[in-house]
Amino acid sequence: MSEHPIFDICVEPIELCKLLKIANMVGGGGEAKTMISEGNVLVNDEVTVQKRKKIRHGDIIQYNGKTIKVAYNPGQKSAEFINTVVLASKKEQRKKELKVKYGIFHLKHKTIPFFLETMELCNYKRSEKGESLK
Repeated sequence: MSEHPIFDICVEPIELCKLLKIANMVGGGGEAKTMISEGNVLVNDEVTVQKRKKIRHGDIIQYNGKTIKVAYNPGQKSAEFINTVVLASKKEQRKKELKVKYGIFHLKHKTIPFFLETMELCNYKRSEKGESLK
C-alpha cells in the first residue's frame, strides 16, 4: 500500500500547473504557476520550476505540506478535470484548425488575417494596371 494519497488522472502526461489546480492543492492556475516558479513544489523529491513539467503515473508531488501520488486511470474523469484539461486542449486544437483554415498569423500580439493582406496586394496590382477596384 502506498504511503501517499493517490490522485487519478485520465490524461497522461499532464502539466504540473494543471495538476495542482485539479488536485485542489492551490486556489487556481495563476497561484499554481507562481508557486512552481518560486520553487515551492517538489516532484519526486526534487524542486522544480517548470510550470508545464509533464507529470506521469507514479510521480509524487509535494506542495505546502500536502503530498499526492499520481496514478493513470483513463476511466476516471471528474468535471473539474474535464473543464481544466480536456476542454482546454480542445480549445487549443480549435485555434490551430482556425489558423490553418483562415490563414491567421500572430504578429506582436496582433492577429492579422492573411487573406486581408492578399486582398490588399491584389487591389494594389489591379490599381497599377488601371483596373477598377470594385
